[in-house]
Amino acid sequence: MDTKFDELLSFPCIQTFKVMGVATNEFPEQVIAKLQQIAPGDYSPKVKASSKGNYHALSLPIRVTSKEHMESIYTELSKLELVRVVL
Repeated sequence: MDTKFDELLSFPCIQTFKVMGVATNEFPEQVIAKLQQIAPGDYSPKVKASSKGNYHALSLPIRVTSKEHMESIYTELSKLELVRVVL
């Protein structure tokens, strides 16, 4: 992943990630479990359902320590089966 995060942000910083995925009870649990591995913290995501209720969007403020750390969060969350988009 070739991003310009290091040119745009000063690390460490808090960055809000939006993670969209299938509306199941497991979705937020999987996201938080993965985050605990790559960016340990106390997460209480805000959950918003889509208009038809098929998808949920999670908003999570995450402390990132470097460009590589931020890229790994995007990459690892995107690999989860229930995740559709990471912003």
